[in-house]
Amino acid sequence: MNQTAPVRLTYFLEIVSSWCWWAEPAWAELQSRYAGQVEFTWKIALMDASGMPTSREQCDWFYRRSGVLTRSPYILNSGWYEPGVAEYLAPNCVAEAARGLGITDDRARLAIAAAAVRAGKKVSGWDVSVAAACEATGLDPAVLLPRAKSPEVEAICRASTAEFHSLRVSQRPTFVAESRIGDRAVLSGTWQAAPIAAVLDSMLADAAGYASYAAHIGGPPAH
Repeated sequence: MNQTAPVRLTYFLEIVSSWCWWAEPAWAELQSRYAGQVEFTWKIALMDASGMPTSREQCDWFYRRSGVLTRSPYILNSGWYEPGVAEYLAPNCVAEAARGLGITDDRARLAIAAAAVRAGKKVSGWDVSVAAACEATGLDPAVLLPRAKSPEVEAICRASTAEFHSLRVSQRPTFVAESRIGDRAVLSGTWQAAPIAAVLDSMLADAAGYASYAAHIGGPPAH
């Protein structure tokens, strides 16, 4: 496993997922708490029709439920939802394209998510998602839009979605923690920092223990 830190945390997300929105404070907290110790990355996990609400009324019901569970002082806006749209490719591809153009932090995808679930904008429109990303990052829409629509970017999103499905989970967000010594933990549907932090602490302690043993004792016998 090639990584720059003893532990890597991968966040599988869908831009228009409300539970991913609720998980963002935890993601930000973890990045701050474990800066320099954990390698952080996110990957797109596209939702299909099975993960989408079937009506705006149903979407609003889900939002009321999750808002209460998260103790949110605001309710999400379902205005982004469009009946008959089974997959929201544009917002996810725009976020991925922005990363390919150098926006390696969370600004672009958070701006698109906010445009959707906070402002209720129709982010299934390429221009709407591009405008949100460009306002947050300063990217040129004339550069971002064709990149987002390219087969290469769609292929990246399809491949990471396939990787997500290979985990045999269905909930977004899903967090996958992996260490250099081969440990792996999958937390699917987790949106709070505490359980993820517990996993990271355990993995970091074990990785440090292996490193200490290697320094004092060396590797195992050949035979």
